[in-house]
Amino acid sequence: MSSRNVSTPPATPTFAELGVAAEICEALADDGIHHTFAIQELSLPLALDGKDLIGQARTGMGKTLGFGIPLLDRVFDDADIPELDGTPRALVIVPTRELASQVGADLSRASRYTPVRTLTIYGGASIEKQVEQIENGVDVVVGTPGRVLDLHQRGYLQLGRVAICVLDEADEMLDLGFLPDIERIFQALQPKAPAETPARRVHTMLFSATMPGQIKALTRKFQHKPIHIHAEDPSASATHTSTRQVVFQAHQLDKLAVVSRILQSPGREQAVVFTRTKRSAAFLANDLSELGFRVAAVHGDLNQAQREKALAALRAHSVDVLVATDVAARGIDIDSITHVINYHLPDDAMTFVHRIGRTGRAGKTGTAVTLVGLEEVSKWRVINDELALGQPTPPEWFSTSTELADAFGLPSDISNRVGPATQVIGVDPDRHRKKRTGDSRGPRQKPKR
Repeated sequence: MSSRNVSTPPATPTFAELGVAAEICEALADDGIHHTFAIQELSLPLALDGKDLIGQARTGMGKTLGFGIPLLDRVFDDADIPELDGTPRALVIVPTRELASQVGADLSRASRYTPVRTLTIYGGASIEKQVEQIENGVDVVVGTPGRVLDLHQRGYLQLGRVAICVLDEADEMLDLGFLPDIERIFQALQPKAPAETPARRVHTMLFSATMPGQIKALTRKFQHKPIHIHAEDPSASATHTSTRQVVFQAHQLDKLAVVSRILQSPGREQAVVFTRTKRSAAFLANDLSELGFRVAAVHGDLNQAQREKALAALRAHSVDVLVATDVAARGIDIDSITHVINYHLPDDAMTFVHRIGRTGRAGKTGTAVTLVGLEEVSKWRVINDELALGQPTPPEWFSTSTELADAFGLPSDISNRVGPATQVIGVDPDRHRKKRTGDSRGPRQKPKR
């Protein structure tokens, strides 16, 4: 579990003061977490009382503990929830495997001094092993919509006794097309009762950075008098004020040199570099490793074990640069990420927000760098206008520009290489050295006959 709550000002209440069970508070204290953040301070008293919630806050503001702590507390010791018998009492639905792993790990650590058993399920992992774990008994399930629905429809995952359901990153669910699956899961949580029997009410909490119309419709359909919580002024900027943004135009053939130099910025700890395609992620990771950087990669060409190995290496500080596609944008919650670099622009403004939300989290400072390709200027203007960033025409910089050196405090004698070549974690280097078509270096020339 992240210890990001350590820096919270002591003026905020502690988890113990808000009535959280001593066993859970002890587990949090072991990780240096005592005081709440805004979303937690607002949501805990209501959630502990069983009120339906809509929590709206930007990524990185502590939403996981905002719903996770009251969920665990109620499952552990609430007279309104049936005694634990090995069938799930709580369900947390998240959009991606990476976020499922992160949330599952946080809940497991927070509940380690209680008898509550948590299980994380998602596609790409062994379904047989997940079935075995379910049959051994589980109290809290964290999962992606497809795998939750699959296991339920096969008869392995019982949802009839779930008392609490959380939908995390609801706007991302909508973007990924999970809304039909979500509705089927909610319907399974609330089976039809006989006319003379009151319908069983499930305590629901929905968390989202934005609130599109379809999400609002979902809340009206499945929530009971929900209380809408804003952890900050609704008119506040969509991006963290603690994150310094540097945006400039960069030529495709110069981007590798630009990135290699930014990664040598004084004070840089860990960095995430986002690319548009899985092919370019693999090639860029390989290019950076050849320059001596300690690199891991996460993208759709990797199996789940490889992706988990890459993220584990980042968390263990075995690597300090992660090259990723947007598959990882909502699954990384690591305090030491000081820099996020958009090697390619995302397709929409909210993906941009979620990308740069990997740094400057929970009050810490961070730097978000966006390299706007010459062919991406019109796309950037759309993102800039929607987020009111005030930079419609970014300056044009090169790896040798004094403006770049000044912006990142780079020495005059800096070079692209930092050491001998390293091994990329998560990528088969031989596979991507053989073919360079469409990679980060530009299109390959046709051979002459």
